[in-house]
Amino acid sequence: MDDASTVLDYWHGGLDAVPDEVWRHPRLEVLLLPDNALTHLPPRIGTLTDLHTLDLGHNKLRAVPAELGGLTRLSRFLYLHDNKLTELPASLGRLTRLAYLNVGENRLTALPDTLGAMTGLVELRAQKNELTRLPDTIGSLAALRELWLRGNRLGDLPTSVRRLRELREVELRDNAFTAVPEALRGLPLLRRLDLRGNGVRRLPDWLAELPALEKLDLRWNDVRIHEGLLRALTEKGCVVLR
Repeated sequence: MDDASTVLDYWHGGLDAVPDEVWRHPRLEVLLLPDNALTHLPPRIGTLTDLHTLDLGHNKLRAVPAELGGLTRLSRFLYLHDNKLTELPASLGRLTRLAYLNVGENRLTALPDTLGAMTGLVELRAQKNELTRLPDTIGSLAALRELWLRGNRLGDLPTSVRRLRELREVELRDNAFTAVPEALRGLPLLRRLDLRGNGVRRLPDWLAELPALEKLDLRWNDVRIHEGLLRALTEKGCVVLR
């Protein structure tokens, strides 16, 4: 493979370290290393400044270096899911072009406050971690359309979420919500809201005022919904699962 290669794919390659070959391709645009046994990501990763896609999912990484934030051309995908990460570097906030970030299935207890600087994000996946709160800065992600937070320990959302006017899908399944987050009120494009497996008991009337809501999933909650609200939702074409 010559030095001009722009794509390297090591999927399911039985690797326990990043191959030396990677560093011989300074113009690399896509680096795929999923389904291996990587335990360490060298700081040298920050030298691959032409990358637009980086897949490190399904490995054994316990940390990623701050140099990851130097990949400012990373614009399509960054997969870090299914590792053993306990924190993310604040430098990720420098990835202002990135559209898709997946940090699900790790051991994260918080997301960095610099998350709000990642204004190119369209989809954020942080399922199955140990999050108890989201940073208030999340409200700065004006382009965000999908927010996936299943399987954490969240009991509320920051009020700044109400500024996410492009938000279309919110997954809050298997968390610690006892009420529908007020921060979702008035979101004009919200289509699907998944609250399965929480402790929600009552529903606010403002749910019927969400103009784009198509699906509300309330299964595995001990929830009461009065007939007036149920009728208003179904008449506007919203499927309510309970």
